Amino acid sequence: MKRLTMRGRNAITGYLFILPFVIGFLAFMAYPLFQTIRMAFSNVRVDFANNAFDMTWTGLDNINRALWVDPNFSQNFVEELIAMAMLVLPVIVFSLFIAVLLNRKFPGRGVVRAIFFLPVILASGVLVGIETNNSLLAMVSDQIAEQSAMRAGVTGVVEGLLVEQFGAGVGEGFIEYVLEMINQIYAIAMASGIPIVIFLAGLQTISPSIYEASSIEGATGWENFWKITFPMVSPMILVVVVYAVVDFMSRTDGEVMEMIDVNVNRIRDLGFGSAIAMIYFVVIALILGILGFIISRLVYYYD
Repeated sequence: MKRLTMRGRNAITGYLFILPFVIGFLAFMAYPLFQTIRMAFSNVRVDFANNAFDMTWTGLDNINRALWVDPNFSQNFVEELIAMAMLVLPVIVFSLFIAVLLNRKFPGRGVVRAIFFLPVILASGVLVGIETNNSLLAMVSDQIAEQSAMRAGVTGVVEGLLVEQFGAGVGEGFIEYVLEMINQIYAIAMASGIPIVIFLAGLQTISPSIYEASSIEGATGWENFWKITFPMVSPMILVVVVYAVVDFMSRTDGEVMEMIDVNVNRIRDLGFGSAIAMIYFVVIALILGILGFIISRLVYYYD
């Protein structure tokens, strides 16, 4: 009997790892996905008496309504895509930076890692609901907003000076982008919990002997990062990009997600809501496919 190679064993391990998800998808998600596609091309009436759906095939009417008739969907979708594109790169940079720091040995490293993973717990659905409906947190939020408004004048002056002094050299748009990302540091930190763990897993697969050899050769920490750390952890960038895009676009407070919720759960326009959801899904899948195609050819894979 022919023995499996290491690549074959790794492939089998990978298939076994994703098998529970495949089984769960086929058991619980495949049929609802099929029904959503049917509804997107139909006029759906809810038959509450028989607990069923009455579907009348309408072809591309719902798709045309979403893309060319509805005044809000296209605008909200484009704004979501722009916001996603602006946030993904800072999430990658911030996550990799924190992961490199947390990979070092220092007292209390486990506690610090737990602190950086807290945003994942705080962003869970239960706590988000508590935060939304908590009057005390609402009062605190209002106070923060008032204080932020008081400081807005000073902040605006400082940002204006930075744009005026440095914008001519590196581009005003770039300075404004950096300042906007600084203002979004809370959102970036909240979205970086899982990416930090992913990058940490990649960093811990790098053999310390490689760094020892490079140090003997006189390499600096900066050279070690760009010649060893970044190339060897680069396959994780694709994973982080996929996660960051899906995580951002599936937020329940997004404009498009709110449109889907309103049409499906409130006004019961299931056909139009399903059409929006299908367009949303297809476009995100295309974006992920393009990003995967590009990034997979830029990263460094090693055996």
